[in-house]
Amino acid sequence: MDRYERLSTLLDMLGQRGKVDVDDLADELGVSAATIRRDLDHLAEQQLLTRTRGGAVANNVAYDLPLRYKTARHASEKERIGKAAAAMVARGTVVGLNGGTTTTEIARALAIRPDFNQSDEPALTVVTNALNIANELAVRPHVKIVVTGGVARPQSFELSGPLATRILDEITLDVVFLGVDAVDPVHGAYAHHEGEASINRLMAERARRVIVIADSSKLGRHAFAQICPVTAIRLLITDSAAPSDAVAAFEDAGVEVHIV
Repeated sequence: MDRYERLSTLLDMLGQRGKVDVDDLADELGVSAATIRRDLDHLAEQQLLTRTRGGAVANNVAYDLPLRYKTARHASEKERIGKAAAAMVARGTVVGLNGGTTTTEIARALAIRPDFNQSDEPALTVVTNALNIANELAVRPHVKIVVTGGVARPQSFELSGPLATRILDEITLDVVFLGVDAVDPVHGAYAHHEGEASINRLMAERARRVIVIADSSKLGRHAFAQICPVTAIRLLITDSAAPSDAVAAFEDAGVEVHIV
């Protein structure tokens, strides 16, 4: 386990328990108490937790982790999902990508697709509200990148707010790939942050096809703000650890499930 994976695990454990103890963490993670203290001090500097004597307690922000920590979670699954999603995109498609670690993997896979790199003319258009995705694709001549306006949220690099909706009101997407914090076969897709949910909802409404991309840890869960109902989702791409009963529930709800 590298450092970012350990930091992500620490935040997960803290979010579940509310408070943690240095010695207990050291035993559970198989590292020294000194290493745990340094990790907790680092996370406290990022205002992701509050240090206590012998441990730490959760801050509210710990439940919605910054992108740099989310990247380490289920990394191989997200990469597989990203490649599978990118392979579904045809030349000339207008693609919507919201922010998140899995959508970032889609962007990276699109950036290096050999059949899209054969000329300097744009092979596809990507519309995104994610600054990090725009940054990765802006240097690719075969991708026409369109960025919504809005106010940047540091945790996710997503733009949201009234300024972000103006451009989306005037365009149509062939497909939108939605990265989500949770997706449920009854209630649909969710985000932790209401501002991100709002802009993601508009992207879904402007798309001819809505595809949710989510690793198996997000299935059957809820978060604070709904993005779209399950009836709006055409396809769910997830990983092979998805429980069979969850897959069946989505299929019963009319959602095609693609497992990678």
